[in-house]
Amino acid sequence: MKIVVATGNKDKVKEIKSIFNNETDEVLSMKEAAITTDVEETGTTFEENALLKARAIAGKCDSVVLSDDSGLEVDYLDKQPGIYSARYMGEDTSYDIKNAAIIDLLKDVEFEQRTARFVCAVAAVCPDGREFVTRATMEGYIGYEPKGENGFGYDPILYLKEYDCMSAELSLEAKNEISHRGKAFRAMKALLEKEGIQ
Repeated sequence: MKIVVATGNKDKVKEIKSIFNNETDEVLSMKEAAITTDVEETGTTFEENALLKARAIAGKCDSVVLSDDSGLEVDYLDKQPGIYSARYMGEDTSYDIKNAAIIDLLKDVEFEQRTARFVCAVAAVCPDGREFVTRATMEGYIGYEPKGENGFGYDPILYLKEYDCMSAELSLEAKNEISHRGKAFRAMKALLEKEGIQ
């Protein structure tokens, strides 16, 4: 089975390849599959956006297409940035700036009120037209300062109480075990296998 991952984010593809453990014949990024398409994320939920992307790419290849939409929900900020996580404060704004801004917005907020989570919805669109969606979260708290060199995006500011560290301080292997993306993609892998798509 060939899988095309509807993303240009090489870090994300690396994570997904690790999750699928190269058991499939190939897990390809859009670039590796020679597909260039910009899909506008007009959905109102993570699930809708993931399906929009997967459907658009599925129309350009004869493979199973996986797409995810993920982001950070901060309860104190009414679950913002949410589905706008990648575009928060502008698409070209660095995550260093975004992370610093979120920490600043919570500067006077007590630890127990700093609850937040990463959310990931994964969509699969198969060549026969079948569609599947899975969703998972990784719960934590917004830290007081960014820490860690691993991961990407908002990883340096999500504190994981049970591990006493930021998401960006976990190894890739440890993060895949507990992350929103790891859980959602493993659930999708199991679902595809159950449906005989492997």
